Amino acid sequence: MAAGITTLALSSTATFAQGIEFGPTDTKPAPVAKPKPPAAKPPAPTAAQPQPAAAAAPIARQVPAANAANSLAAKYATSGLPPKPNPANCKNEVGFNTWLASFRKQAAAEGVSARTISLALDGRTLDSGVIARDRKQGFFAQSFTDFAAKLATNNRVTNGRAQIKKNADTFDRAGKEYGVPASVITGFWALESDFGAGMGKLPILNSLTTLAYDCRRGEMFRKELMAALEIIDRGDMTPDTMIGSWAGEIGQTQFLPTRYLAHAIDYDGDGDINLFASPTDIIGSTANYMTHLGWRRDEPWLEEVIVTNDLPWDKADLAIKLPRSQWSTWGVTKVDGLALPADAMPASLMLPMGRYGPAFLAYENFNVYLQWNQSLTYAITAAWLSTRIDGAPPMQKPKRQIAVLGQDDAKELQRQLKKRGFDVGEVDGKIGANTRAAVKAMQVKLGFPADSYPTPELLAALQSES
Repeated sequence: MAAGITTLALSSTATFAQGIEFGPTDTKPAPVAKPKPPAAKPPAPTAAQPQPAAAAAPIARQVPAANAANSLAAKYATSGLPPKPNPANCKNEVGFNTWLASFRKQAAAEGVSARTISLALDGRTLDSGVIARDRKQGFFAQSFTDFAAKLATNNRVTNGRAQIKKNADTFDRAGKEYGVPASVITGFWALESDFGAGMGKLPILNSLTTLAYDCRRGEMFRKELMAALEIIDRGDMTPDTMIGSWAGEIGQTQFLPTRYLAHAIDYDGDGDINLFASPTDIIGSTANYMTHLGWRRDEPWLEEVIVTNDLPWDKADLAIKLPRSQWSTWGVTKVDGLALPADAMPASLMLPMGRYGPAFLAYENFNVYLQWNQSLTYAITAAWLSTRIDGAPPMQKPKRQIAVLGQDDAKELQRQLKKRGFDVGEVDGKIGANTRAAVKAMQVKLGFPADSYPTPELLAALQSES
């Protein structure tokens, strides 16, 4: 997935999970109790949400043999980018009930038991609320500094450090076995669910069935729905305990069903995988998944830096990796003013708010963040939060007030770029990879500092040319 990165920013709407549920930004972590086999029951769905057709006796828990578990992991191992979403105004070709009948046959053909198909899919209806949330996802339209201020709070830094202390033995074990630092795991844990306080309270099967049918991202979510059926079929959960976010994510670090089948592990050895309430399983599974994504042991992931005013701004691009010695030559320093190591470690300079905003060096391990979630805004926030938990100081303030294009102006900018032959994707006012690449190209052409950040000045210049 990271191999496809060619510009400073990735689309704020092309998230890996495609719909993250965030908990409160400043709450104490929910108390985490050791589950009783077979699994702790997650929060019940709210009364306003659709319910499964009927409750049923749990399917007997079948702990998969090693070869069976490896087979599922291979089947659902994540690789490459998720399918490109269709436009938001797409139309389904067949009705929901017709599609669902066809999917049931497909599930049976893939070996899902008739009992699981019935328990999971009987009485399912299209949830227009889920579709509306999928179309909106306005949370990622915020500027980086606004997003980070709301999500990477001091309270989460404090709670993250407390979780590391509380689960020290498990983090130490995971660090030795997988090479992933405790602060990195804890950063994701904080952002994804606030340590269990915000896992979501919706019936996952209802969400997945709706998204699998919907034309926008049906290809991706049909695979997720099939994986959810396999989770039920092997006895990990039942339909009524499969509760989570509107995008179908499971547990405290919000695993999609395919990710769960491929990478969730029974790290506490009690015979069950419990990402709802077992800190040990949560930590081990998250570390296991990050190792699969390519985490490099004993290497950095992100570092906030200070840049000079005469930097060659066109080099600030996630696709451009240069030795730290080169960045040091250009005057880039640590936030405390000390020189960067004059070594050959490759790093990219990121300026999510342009040349006047915060600056970061991204190392090879940052690619893991972008594979976890393709939103650059989310990835930098998660990576920076991990550095804060690890002891880094608060983020540097912008050198000056930074103008942020509103959605209408962002759409106008995209229209202007499109008129000039640039592929900016859908004109939706969301500044993603293609738009930033086009912005950089026009900045170079017009003689503006090429930091890839869309400004009112650039928009005015394009409008004056029209």
